[in-house]
Amino acid sequence: MNENLIDKHLVEAAYANLALRSLFPMVSHGSLQFSRCTRFPWSQDLPSIFPLDGERFRVLRLHEPQGSGRERIGGAFTAEEAVEIAAAHLPDGWGPAVDGEPDILEPLS
Repeated sequence: MNENLIDKHLVEAAYANLALRSLFPMVSHGSLQFSRCTRFPWSQDLPSIFPLDGERFRVLRLHEPQGSGRERIGGAFTAEEAVEIAAAHLPDGWGPAVDGEPDILEPLS
């Protein structure tokens, strides 16, 4: 793993969380994102974790339903706190991830 791409402690904390471990993880621009499916274009309906100032993290929902944009869920001082926030904000019907594209997924409630 290239340590310049993602915080190793964040990946380890996410893997230790059973809910997040059951999702499909993606790394983009230093963020850790999750999908309910394993194939592009991915589901884009779950919380993502972004580094902030190298020490802190922010948890966002990048694609809100009906195109309303990003939703800031919370901030954290540790990777473990960020993971707990992301897991606590998984919507009903979130997972586990299935092999396929998002068109096979049931809508989230």
